[in-house]
Amino acid sequence: MSTPNSTLRSLQGKVVIVAAGAKNLGGLISRRCAADGAKLVVHYHGDAARAAADATVAEILAGGGEAIAVQGDLTRVAEIEKLFDAAVSRFGGVDVAINTVGKVLKKPFVDTSEAEYDEMFAINAKCAYFFMREAGRRLNDHGSIITILTSLLAAFTGLYSTYAGSKAPVEHFTRAAAKEFGVRGISVNNVAPGPMDTPFFYPAETPETVAYHKSQSMNGQLTDIRDIVPIVHFLATEGWWINGQTLFANGGYTTR
Repeated sequence: MSTPNSTLRSLQGKVVIVAAGAKNLGGLISRRCAADGAKLVVHYHGDAARAAADATVAEILAGGGEAIAVQGDLTRVAEIEKLFDAAVSRFGGVDVAINTVGKVLKKPFVDTSEAEYDEMFAINAKCAYFFMREAGRRLNDHGSIITILTSLLAAFTGLYSTYAGSKAPVEHFTRAAAKEFGVRGISVNNVAPGPMDTPFFYPAETPETVAYHKSQSMNGQLTDIRDIVPIVHFLATEGWWINGQTLFANGGYTTR
């Protein structure tokens, strides 16, 4: 296997899958990758996100790029396989797989139901595991796998037991995958933003807790998704030598 110099890594002509790639952080990642010449597979979960997925694809096509939208419930392994099937069928292969899927639950430990626990681990852990597995099977050599986690992995706090808890296993999945896939030049990493200023964040919070989260960063603001996209882009290109890591991109919100 050849070992490419980092300066040769770019997204031009590469095929990129973005899970939950229709809007918010995922949508911005999709558009950034397309602007760099990548062919995009924009995944979305359900009918509520269909319009956003179609709009993201339309924007990419209008800019002269190539993209398709693919719907699927990625807590079902067969749907993950179909997502990669669609990428291979349309574009002939996959080079970069980015998973931005996630769900937050803020709730006292003693009030958490079995159904809530199962749902959180299906979305945040099971989906991530089998997305990595399928990427490991399908990616071309010298590819990248990137998962979005949470800076709460470095926090000592209550109320997020199932959110941070169901994201935590992904760090070990990542280390194992990095070791196993590294012989093919595939890097596997995580990016762990602080609380992001997106609709994903606010439903679980109150004005008081929003103010607290803001106060913990270096500029008194929530994480801006525009500051996360370049880090994801770097890991998929020049940053390929970083492997098996979780990058805490949070303006000083947490560390470890």
